[in-house]
Amino acid sequence: LNQLEKHLRELQWPFQSLSLSPFVQVPNRYPRVHELMEHQPNIRVVEMSMNDSWFRDTGPTFITREGGSDIGLAEQTIAGIDWEFNAWGGLGGGCFDDWSLDRSIAKKIVEIERIPRFAHTMVLEGGSIHVDGEGTCITTEECLLNPNRNPHMTKLEIENELKDFLGVTKIIWIPLGLHGDEDTNGHVDNLCCFIKPGVILLSWTDDENDPQYEISVKALSALTQAVDAKGRQIEVVKIHVPGPLYITKEEGEGVLATGHAVPRVPGKRLAASYVNFYPANGGIIAPAFGDKKRDEEAREVLQKVFPDHEVVMVEGAREIVLGGGNIHCITQ
Repeated sequence: LNQLEKHLRELQWPFQSLSLSPFVQVPNRYPRVHELMEHQPNIRVVEMSMNDSWFRDTGPTFITREGGSDIGLAEQTIAGIDWEFNAWGGLGGGCFDDWSLDRSIAKKIVEIERIPRFAHTMVLEGGSIHVDGEGTCITTEECLLNPNRNPHMTKLEIENELKDFLGVTKIIWIPLGLHGDEDTNGHVDNLCCFIKPGVILLSWTDDENDPQYEISVKALSALTQAVDAKGRQIEVVKIHVPGPLYITKEEGEGVLATGHAVPRVPGKRLAASYVNFYPANGGIIAPAFGDKKRDEEAREVLQKVFPDHEVVMVEGAREIVLGGGNIHCITQ
């Protein structure tokens, strides 16, 4: 991961630029990205137009199915679910009012990969769900039951669609997402995630005066009182959030919101957590926020729970979270 880590550090600013695309015009980074990655044999660079940068939410949800081949060998089929997308809330409640390019991303990716596509009319973003690969899905009521997503659907109907399309048999509902995660209405991928089946990593704070404390306590209660699809009691590992980060005056003034785009108001708390990482083959690419104590603590926790992976902390992830998400949100 050493060479890729170097490239990731160089690409931090392009990531932030992409995340601010609903607000300002940003330069085309494709030539530089292509140059950096041209000698990586397992990486293909594709240029694609978008309204915003969050591929976790706008891209397809990949699913797999095991089956037998014509010669009797086990064979895995990969497909992509193309959910409906409405910019995290639709007209009047979403992050911006034109998501036409984002709406086509999942279909384009599926076409590029030449895999089956399953279109769905239910509004859902990839960051609003986590699955363990063994039949269990975790999500938040704050997001999936929000009337700005699927007001015509009941909780039971949403559960049934998730079960039918994801192949899961158990949904664990957590009340709220991370404090301050207003853009997404509390995506679960910024609050907690599976380490492995039966074990969940949860964003935490010991500060009872922090609004995040009550949210984390409620999540802990929901998780520890639940069993997964295999009947296992959920084990929870805590990972502290960084010390509260707030949008500075300079950062707020540096973002020009146009149309109905959500402005970045100085003094507003950023929804920063270390759970928002990308698990790669052999590596964990995680955000660092400049909080030396919590950054190092997070690295140690991640290394402990993923002993067979190399943990790479991307410095300056504050620039990404300023756009409303982080590394997991911006990757697929």
